[in-house]
Amino acid sequence: MIGVIAVSFAAIFIRMADAPALAIAFYRMGLSSLMLFPVMYMQREKLRNLDRRVIYFSLAAGFFLALHFAFWVQAFTYTSVASAVVFVSTQPLFVTAMGLLFLREKINRLFLIGLLLAVGGGFLIGWGDLTMGEPEAIRGNLLALLGAIFAAFYFVLGSRVRATLGLLPYIFMAYTTAAIFLLGFCLIWGVPLLGYTSSTYTFFFLLALIPTIIGHSSLNWSLKYLPASFVALSILGEPVGATVFAFFILGEIPHYLTFLGGGIILIGIYLALGGVKKKRRIKD
Repeated sequence: MIGVIAVSFAAIFIRMADAPALAIAFYRMGLSSLMLFPVMYMQREKLRNLDRRVIYFSLAAGFFLALHFAFWVQAFTYTSVASAVVFVSTQPLFVTAMGLLFLREKINRLFLIGLLLAVGGGFLIGWGDLTMGEPEAIRGNLLALLGAIFAAFYFVLGSRVRATLGLLPYIFMAYTTAAIFLLGFCLIWGVPLLGYTSSTYTFFFLLALIPTIIGHSSLNWSLKYLPASFVALSILGEPVGATVFAFFILGEIPHYLTFLGGGIILIGIYLALGGVKKKRRIKD
């Protein structure tokens, strides 16, 4: 719950930051890494004698996180928010499939019903925005779909790593790797990294602190105790929370289908939780 609420602020801060999408993504991950560095330095012994496979999986997770942000934020350049929401709502389907194949996670009928309901609610939110005349583009839809697939790899790899590695070393390696790759993307595409207003830099900081350090880190913490498929499914609560915050902070009035879709998502998550088999608790 804490993770989902925290990541729901991301859309608000991104909307209020006056900068290109890739620059926002880089500062979000870069500042997150800097925030973690002092704590990680004091506990640097945790990085010693790590299994090579754990390191490789952590770095790979960071790489896919960078790809997720790069493709996801670029999708908004070519397609509507509605279309992007529809395609990113497929993320739990990919995570569930990968969990079955690579992590040997098991799902029961109740979880499957909740999964389908939550994904259906995400599609309903997207459809509600589409009826308002938002433009579509095949290229942007493909980018959004790829962003969902890369996010699925990120969560599956994270679940594999978190089975044996503590939270802090994992997120430090993953976030830092993501920041490095996003920096490379910015340089390749010529995205400026300096010259923004003080308020924009403030929102960069808030993006790093709340949706990432608190939000993503809470989700990564839960990967040790809950299946990756459920954690990914829970993130469908993000557009619900973002809609509520946008109403109170930005004064945006949502489409009536957003309310209906949001309610279906919450019901789906609740049902799926009842079908989750928790992992064996290990001291983090």
